Amino acid sequence: MSVSTVAVDQQSVCAPLPVLGSDVTVPLVTGGEAAYAALDYAASAPALQRVWDDVAAYAPYYGSVHRGAGHLSQLSTELFENARKTVAGFLDCRGTDQVVFTRSTTDSLNLLARALPAGCQVFVFETEHHASLLPWQHAQVTFLDAPRTPQQAVRTLELALADRDPYGPALVCVTGASNVTGELWPVRELAAAAHAHGARIVLDAAQLAPHHPVSVRDLDVDWVAFSGHKLYAPFGAGVLAGRADWLREAEPYLAGGGASRRVARRADGGVDVQWHDSEARHEAGSPNVIGAYAIASACRALTEAGFDTLVAREQHLIRTVREGLAGIPEVRILSLFGADAPRVGVISFVVAGWNSSHFAAALSAEYGIGVRDGLFCAHPLLHTLLGSDPRTRGECGTADAAVRVSFGAGTPDEHVERFVTAVRELVAHGARWTYRTENGRCVPSV
Repeated sequence: MSVSTVAVDQQSVCAPLPVLGSDVTVPLVTGGEAAYAALDYAASAPALQRVWDDVAAYAPYYGSVHRGAGHLSQLSTELFENARKTVAGFLDCRGTDQVVFTRSTTDSLNLLARALPAGCQVFVFETEHHASLLPWQHAQVTFLDAPRTPQQAVRTLELALADRDPYGPALVCVTGASNVTGELWPVRELAAAAHAHGARIVLDAAQLAPHHPVSVRDLDVDWVAFSGHKLYAPFGAGVLAGRADWLREAEPYLAGGGASRRVARRADGGVDVQWHDSEARHEAGSPNVIGAYAIASACRALTEAGFDTLVAREQHLIRTVREGLAGIPEVRILSLFGADAPRVGVISFVVAGWNSSHFAAALSAEYGIGVRDGLFCAHPLLHTLLGSDPRTRGECGTADAAVRVSFGAGTPDEHVERFVTAVRELVAHGARWTYRTENGRCVPSV
């Protein structure tokens, strides 16, 4: 895109990016319908219209990848490998890095966990999403206490690394942006601390990549993991990108066709296998070519839209929500680093006198607003933020839990404005409908 084109299109670029579902209406229990306000981007962002169109254009030409000599197979293979190059460019990977397509962030981090060298020590903050907290259970794991400032996070890591075996391998796992508070973590500083103590670092960018540019080189991380379904790309694909050595030396994550270069029977009845050294080593089976292509399409769309513009617009939405909630005394926004910490469009809060499941159900049933409630697959972090053990179940769900509103490049101003108005009305006047518990969740009574 040329400079002149950017200048001409600046006003349109500032509008929300077109996403699927923007014209969906949902029924309200109080009567009538409302345009659905999708404010649960942190769980799954709606697909960009651009991504959907790209996939639809390719679908008639779908063929087996790395498996056939026919024209469609060759076309699909080329598209799949070009998607790998697009993702590498989007992440500003080093020339020797590998880009492995997986099912999700969770799958990516479990793959890396399987590739850890023997005796590897892993350091992870208790504030992580379960996807980056739990895969390391078979390693020597040190869980770090929740920091209350970015500077404390760096100091905590430095102290922990100073006590480790200086001769053994070590890995630090850290989020880029919290899926609970939206707060940005000091990734560059944590990477510097890790490398200063001979450790490597993997970045969970599931909540960062859809909102901010992620440069492997600039952040100086060894690996980065993210999911397509949070990056406006459907079809269940993810990425693990970074240094090749541990991946090449590890047994394949899955054993099967595509991961093997050569297989031969032995006289004793077993088999000898020569595995690939490339990304194929950990991509056994028929890969999700449509998922990979969708991720690449989303990477291109976000890059062309311009992250400076996307970030500026999202900050406007964040201010609208935070200032609106701040004016409601009964609402407490959850935060580790404080109100002034830089953040993405993810905000969690509790409402005095309300169960989170009840509040979220009322937002949906009475206002057509979709948010998240619960513990957000980050139980230890919620325990810290709420000051209680979030296990007690009461009427309409978990008694100690929170509500999360999240948004991004496809969110119109009207959705967040309607959300703030709805919160204000529910707090002031209560729900207009009655609700009951069904399978542990709060639902409208019929």
